[in-house]
Amino acid sequence: MTTVTAPAGPAAGDGDVRVAVGAPGLLRDYNAAGVVAATDVHVATRLGRLTGEDDARVLLAVALAVRALRGGSVCLRLDADELAALARPEDADRTDGDAPPAEPPPWPAPEEWVAAIEASPLVAAGLDGPADRPARWVGGRLYLDRYWRDELTVRHLVDARLRADPPAPDEARLDAALARLFPAAGDARQRLAAEHAAHRRLTVLTGGPGTGKTTTVARLLAVLQDTAAGDGETGPALRVALAAPTGKAAARLQEAVRGVVGQLSPADRARTGAPEATTVHRLLGYRSATRFRHHAGHHLPHDVVVVDETSMVPLSLMARLLEAVRPDARLLLVGDPDQLASVEAGAVLGDLVARPPVAPPPARPRAAEADPDDLGNGVVRLVTVHRQGSDSAILPLASAIRDGDADTVLDVLRTGAGGVELMEADTERLDEGAVAGLRDDAVAAGRRLVAAARAGDAAGALEALSAHRVMVAHRRGPVGVARWAAQVEAWVEEATATGGPAATTPWVVGRPLLVTANDAEVGLYNGDTGVVVAADDGAVAVFGDQDAPMTVRTHRLPPVETVHAMTVHRAQGSQFRRVSLVLPPESSPLLTRELLYTAVTRAQEHVRVVASADAVRAAVAHPVRRASGLREPLPS
Repeated sequence: MTTVTAPAGPAAGDGDVRVAVGAPGLLRDYNAAGVVAATDVHVATRLGRLTGEDDARVLLAVALAVRALRGGSVCLRLDADELAALARPEDADRTDGDAPPAEPPPWPAPEEWVAAIEASPLVAAGLDGPADRPARWVGGRLYLDRYWRDELTVRHLVDARLRADPPAPDEARLDAALARLFPAAGDARQRLAAEHAAHRRLTVLTGGPGTGKTTTVARLLAVLQDTAAGDGETGPALRVALAAPTGKAAARLQEAVRGVVGQLSPADRARTGAPEATTVHRLLGYRSATRFRHHAGHHLPHDVVVVDETSMVPLSLMARLLEAVRPDARLLLVGDPDQLASVEAGAVLGDLVARPPVAPPPARPRAAEADPDDLGNGVVRLVTVHRQGSDSAILPLASAIRDGDADTVLDVLRTGAGGVELMEADTERLDEGAVAGLRDDAVAAGRRLVAAARAGDAAGALEALSAHRVMVAHRRGPVGVARWAAQVEAWVEEATATGGPAATTPWVVGRPLLVTANDAEVGLYNGDTGVVVAADDGAVAVFGDQDAPMTVRTHRLPPVETVHAMTVHRAQGSQFRRVSLVLPPESSPLLTRELLYTAVTRAQEHVRVVASADAVRAAVAHPVRRASGLREPLPS
């Protein structure tokens, strides 16, 4: 690999799509400083024209609210910390050849700014403000109206579940099932989760990697099926849905749950059955970005709905899910709130975990060793690690990242033992020596993938997809997906070349695929991964569970891209035996604690971090800030 330097960017105003041509003075100045993008400015000025608002301070606030949404926040807070963060240019993929942004002007005076927002015809002020305005100001937060309504929906439906009259299981039968299915002393919190789910309509099960979340789900379902079954019944009595945000996460959930169920007694195994896992979009019956077959007027038929990897579920999708689940059904949300939140706006799992209690916990659950803080808002956090050997350093590394301890993070990485290593380098100018280990892993995984695909071995090809993955933070630039995907592809092509003529089709056997758009008709959704394999009559694409691959003809595929490398966001919900993480320089705004934690916890056996020590420290030092009102009480 040769040293890479970034290409020069366009001069400001010379066809640069980042420049909002014709924007009014204040918006123009903040756009030139990189604080708001041209798209933010266009949305704000368009809404201003529709509502008769021309106060540049109000339009700036709306543009900032649009920027906040793109950054994952649900709303904009006009407080000092938020404004300080927003003052930094947001273009994480800006290259060295770009002209530096201008200095942003001072923010408007706070009291005058708020007064202008509250008086604006564009903004509904307060809970009882007009319902027909495109933005709302509540509790010091500015929302675009759609996101305000979604947040209110989630708040009201979650609170209704927490306050609902509880189910009334047969307590003697419940005690027997809990004792049988959670017999070990180390299962106290897992048992607590099952006991709570038997008595409440909402349970939030959290915990880091290896703490047994999926094991708990499977045994919890066995408990619920037992308490719902009559004497002598052997089949499932409750209709259960398992779902996850992506196809890969759904396949992992199904495989893990079935593995645990297979270890139960014959009677519990028969009662629990083998529920199919699907994506949340498929479960709800995806029709368009905002429309589903199941909704508040047409509920899901299930008695129990389990959603894994809930940290990836954005606010809008959570609102649609809560509307679709029957009020008398049980909902179990499972995930790790320390991971990256959804690419879209919202961090619902983290908000639900952090909220102050809105209802008293149930009196019945009394599992030993229960923390006094457990069960606030139905939250049970698993803390005991059951996975990975005692010599693995991956989970201690993840713990140090979560705790914000940069010194320990670097110490663990630099030992080069226990399945972790640090290759300290300037990632924008890497030489062959710096990436030798990464190249070896990528080529070994690529050879296995291509060999299985050429042999028509769909299961083997899908299994090989999880052998190794390069992960990055950026989409573009010298440390972005485009550069690294091309580099890994070149290595793999060189290692697997047959010497024949170059392929003239994009459907090269062995090509790993990432779906980038939902297609309900085909049954593939954004984030699903697969591979092109040889077939008797050409080539087909296979996706999903390696034990039951889903085959799709290439002409029926939705938009896809090659996935030799992926962003850490895209990797959520997946596991790989080996992970190579290439971090950007320490100045990147995408370097966050959650990004590093998520990447490290995707690895099952080995994680390699290619970065400078300063970049690692910057990541650990910067937890994600996502503005939301969900964890706060509504203002009176």
